[in-house]
Amino acid sequence: MAQSNIKVAVQKFGNFLSSMVMPNIGAFIAWGLITALFIPTGFFPNESLAKLVDPMVKYLLPLLIGYTGGKLVHDQRGGVVGAIATMGVIVGSDIPMFLGAMIMGPLGGYIIKKFDQFIEGKVKTGFEMLINNFSAGILGGILAILAFLGVSPAVDGFTGALVVGVDWMVAHGLLPLTSILIEPAKILFLNNAINHGILSPIGAEQIRTNGQSILLLLETNPGPGLGILLAYCFFGKGTAKQSAPGAAIIHFIGGIHEIYFPYVLMRPLLIIAAILGGMSGVFTFVLLGGGLQAVASPGSILAILAATPGNAGSYVANISGVLVAAIVSFIVGSLILKTGKQTEDLDEAARKMQEMKGKKSSVAGSFTKQQGEVPASVQKIVFACDAGMGSSAMGASLLRKKVKQANLNISVTNTAISNIPSDAQIVITQEELTPRAQNKVPDAYHISVDNFLSSPEYDKLIDQLKNDHTTSKAEEETKVSAENNTDSNDGLLKEENVFLNQHFSSKEEAIRFAGSVLVKGGYVEENYVEAMIERDNMTSTYMGNDVAIPHGTEEAKKNVLRSGFTVIQVPEGVDFDGEKVRLIFGIAGKDGTHLEILSGIAITCSDMDNIEKMVHAKSAKELMAIIQRN
Repeated sequence: MAQSNIKVAVQKFGNFLSSMVMPNIGAFIAWGLITALFIPTGFFPNESLAKLVDPMVKYLLPLLIGYTGGKLVHDQRGGVVGAIATMGVIVGSDIPMFLGAMIMGPLGGYIIKKFDQFIEGKVKTGFEMLINNFSAGILGGILAILAFLGVSPAVDGFTGALVVGVDWMVAHGLLPLTSILIEPAKILFLNNAINHGILSPIGAEQIRTNGQSILLLLETNPGPGLGILLAYCFFGKGTAKQSAPGAAIIHFIGGIHEIYFPYVLMRPLLIIAAILGGMSGVFTFVLLGGGLQAVASPGSILAILAATPGNAGSYVANISGVLVAAIVSFIVGSLILKTGKQTEDLDEAARKMQEMKGKKSSVAGSFTKQQGEVPASVQKIVFACDAGMGSSAMGASLLRKKVKQANLNISVTNTAISNIPSDAQIVITQEELTPRAQNKVPDAYHISVDNFLSSPEYDKLIDQLKNDHTTSKAEEETKVSAENNTDSNDGLLKEENVFLNQHFSSKEEAIRFAGSVLVKGGYVEENYVEAMIERDNMTSTYMGNDVAIPHGTEEAKKNVLRSGFTVIQVPEGVDFDGEKVRLIFGIAGKDGTHLEILSGIAITCSDMDNIEKMVHAKSAKELMAIIQRN
């Protein structure tokens, strides 16, 4: 349990570091291009335009990081105070304050967030703007002064020590050993955090003093990943071998290193190939004097070449380092693949990667099995989720409405994945659950969605079905039936179960709160709460449009005493796996009696205007009225 908690903490820390930098990569690229082009050693030296370089790296980039860090914690006000606080570390130092910005930005956001929570409900009407502006200015100013006097010197000293340490490792030929940490860590959970959170700040200081930095090549080198993918091209099997060439292009040219991580996870010993490839590449960079004069992002060979100093020696050094890393990882990877049994489930490896990284992967969908065309004469569409009581019911309600509006007589039902009927022609699931659904009904046409409330896949499917003139006139089925609803809507959604202006530090805290309401209301047994946590860990209960619907697993249905709901308004939002949730609907469903009101909630929440109205509702009755209008 302790190891799991440490892993989660590291994941969250790495993701937070990355989240501060990634939205601002465009600014890093702009600075890198101007640096590569116009400094004295650049492609087109220009003394006037080169004046942009220092202000960008000293002021623009740290301020953007500080603002983004503050905004992640407390939206716009957090961003403003975070930027003010960051100015203190910038002015207090002569080096680029990326690390200082990563400290002061989130700290500024946290301080103003706590202040806003403290004064909530205590400010008289008409004084809100005055208090908001002065509080941000005063707290931001105080933090800027503290940053100038204390944080800036501390970060100066820490950065100086790191630079000295790096210089010592280079002088003693030990820098290649960093690959022992970097290669496994970026595959498992920290890829962008290592590069942009740790290496880039130190590298920026080296660029100012030396004109280039080898540190910017340690994580971005595409050689180790390229060698592993090429090994799969020659010695892989099945789907892995077929997909490896395309993945190699995406990785090497597109710079998306995440594409090769599942291939390593299918055969974990390949981490050795990545480490040895990385070490050999770094050794080559050190030996030949390689380095970059700007951050290379993404980690594409094209970005590396663009950020390479404009002289033949630097090009030879950098290209050689990439090639050596690729050759070594290819040789080692080939030996591993030829001498061991390979797992061929890329989908499973991609899901494992996402689980370890604690967030969704932008490339995991690349490994989903290819689908053919939508079948002709569609009669049955099935939404499926783990328990069949929450997300699938909402998705089915929305699609059923669209089917009706399109005058298509097609059955749209929802169920648990374990109960998907064998005659289902189209099955719609969340992305993480699609492989399970494919195993259950492999002959069906499967659609993956990541937003049940507003997925573009719905309209795309309707357009395809409308073009099929042979669509069967099957009688529309529905699991939502007022006749079978033994509880009235008033009995399911009660005013005492609506909670406004709630604050939660984590999704688990929010889910436990929702579960406790259901327990106190006599809807479920106590162990249903743990099943709600388990269900969200299996697949996020985030539905899209700032809405989450935590509910139990399929096995936990036996712990439901009667159907019930709780509605929780979280104006500031709570993080659900990187998604901001402002409305939480805790669900307990028994014998389908909850589905009619859940259908209304789904339709209501598919419109962001309704979401905003519910988030800003001042009373439980007002919020309930918005739901009941649908």
